[in-house]
Amino acid sequence: MFKSFRARYNFQRTAAKPKVNRELEGFEIKINSAGEIESSYTIDQLNEFLNRKVFDKKLQNEVENNDIQ
Repeated sequence: MFKSFRARYNFQRTAAKPKVNRELEGFEIKINSAGEIESSYTIDQLNEFLNRKVFDKKLQNEVENNDIQ
């Protein structure tokens, strides 16, 4: 009567790797048995990458306000 999600929608897992930015190749993140996050990059390296590549919408208003003054 009840089919699993996979059977109902013909869903199958693939072993394909996701597309990533070239700068993040080799990046791995895991959660150990104690619930701690383990990463192949330091937090500073990740923050530096995000600061360069991601636009922060929250900071847009601050930049516009500083330009007006």
